[in-house]
Amino acid sequence: MRVISGTAGRRKLVSPKGMDIRPTTDRIKETLFNILAPDIYESSFLDLFAGSGGIGIEALSRGAGSAVFVDNGMTAINCIKENLKVTGLEDNAEVIRADAKTAVFSLFAKKKSFDIIFIDPPYNRELEKEVLLELDKYRLLKEDGVIIVEASASTEFDYLEDTCFAISREKKYGSNKHLFIAYK
Repeated sequence: MRVISGTAGRRKLVSPKGMDIRPTTDRIKETLFNILAPDIYESSFLDLFAGSGGIGIEALSRGAGSAVFVDNGMTAINCIKENLKVTGLEDNAEVIRADAKTAVFSLFAKKKSFDIIFIDPPYNRELEKEVLLELDKYRLLKEDGVIIVEASASTEFDYLEDTCFAISREKKYGSNKHLFIAYK
């Protein structure tokens, strides 16, 4: 696993061992960031279920102004911190150890908001639904922002009809997909 492009391009990242971590492949990461390219520079980025921090680090490397990394595992938190140090991107990063729902409320209480929110929970546990419903309640997304959810290809998002969100784009990659979600 590595940073693909930007100031930390080609730097190798470490990934937590023995955890339910599915690092996003370079091909999928490149596709994602090609889509996000116009919106990355100086953006505020929230990486929920951050794992190794690879997605948020890629955003920082490509010019995001700041990134907040959230994971509830200590092994993942240590990995994120190590990867930020190796890439030299720690100055614009904040690392929070918490479950995603608690972090959403905590960030709301601190009056934080984000241009881009990336959610990559373990698949098929409906964790993305829980977090999206929290984000519906505690509006962390800026008005013109986007939420990207990485999920299994079979995951349904019908419940979004009852929220302030709508799917603006879907990109499938075989067994998984990225949904791009914005305010209605």
